Amino acid sequence: MKDSAVSHRMESDPDFDFSRRERRLEAIRSQAFQTGHVDDVGIRPNGSPIPIASPEAGYYEIPMLKEPQWSWEIPVYFFVGGAAGAAAVVAQFAQMTGAKSEIVSDARTIAALGSILTPALLVSDLGVPSRFLNMLRVFKLQSPMSVGVYIVSAFGPATILAKAANYLQKNRSDGILKVFETTSGLFSALFGLGMATYTGVLIGSTAIPVWNENIDSLPIHFALSGLGAGVSALQLMGHEDSRSLNVLGIASSLGETMEGVKLESTFKPANEPLKQGASGVITRLGGVLSGPLPLTLRVAAAFADKKRSRQLVRAASVATIAGSFFTRLGWIRAGHVSAKDYRLPLQIESERHPELAIGSVQTGSAPVQFPESATR
Repeated sequence: MKDSAVSHRMESDPDFDFSRRERRLEAIRSQAFQTGHVDDVGIRPNGSPIPIASPEAGYYEIPMLKEPQWSWEIPVYFFVGGAAGAAAVVAQFAQMTGAKSEIVSDARTIAALGSILTPALLVSDLGVPSRFLNMLRVFKLQSPMSVGVYIVSAFGPATILAKAANYLQKNRSDGILKVFETTSGLFSALFGLGMATYTGVLIGSTAIPVWNENIDSLPIHFALSGLGAGVSALQLMGHEDSRSLNVLGIASSLGETMEGVKLESTFKPANEPLKQGASGVITRLGGVLSGPLPLTLRVAAAFADKKRSRQLVRAASVATIAGSFFTRLGWIRAGHVSAKDYRLPLQIESERHPELAIGSVQTGSAPVQFPESATR
């Protein structure tokens, strides 16, 4: 049995001749496809099985997709970076709209602390600081990881400078410091927006099916989650009575609720890790704590008396912060599960290119069927 591509060439070119090596190789291929092993000597030990690529084991037992190699620092990094970035945006808008100075100061504190923690977490995951510094040697606009490293690097200095200028104005009014705070705060808010969204782009641009399937919504999803966490942290610092912060909290939890409804109503194989197993439990827990639960509590707080309202807002804030963390943890865990499922990338390719469906490969003019052992 000859390979169809070779047969096609022989038919189209009668003068085409095989050398002795080519004929031997063709015989080896034929026996391999028919029996799953090769008896000829000089290839492998006589009669030994040859490696057959299969969906389950990949090739040489190397899986088709590689699991994320991230340690525990990365979910925390995603969570802290999102909350800090959102806090920087809130701080700048609060300053520009004339909100209470305490809200501006506390928001800048949250952002500054986050800007210190995020690079530390990233370096801890990388192992040595030089790996982080080496990533700064090249800037690739088409690479979310490259852009993200520069966002993290720029967010820290801008945020710390804005906080320093804000702190120096506590006991005295200074026009120069005010301008300096506003300028650095604008850069802090700009890079803070990137901090809140780029991690969604980062995982969505990978080949892992559950992430890639949701690449359009992940940046918004993570931004809403970060906004909810940042606002909730502010409210737990004593700003429960701020109507503006409560409105932002309602908006973020409403957005998270809508995202959860969309995911639950979308029946795609790639989204199975978000609904099944441990990853599904964590993701759904994060969704409930980020969406419907705080949304209900915040709406109820708007109609309650002052004391009861504060209690409801604090409960909503605690739920939102926990939900934001579990959301990041759930998505990363789902990525691990999705990478292990050999069916997903093959199904995606089969939908796009039916001729590449499992069990059939198009070579030349006729399809070649894999032996049953290769696709079982």
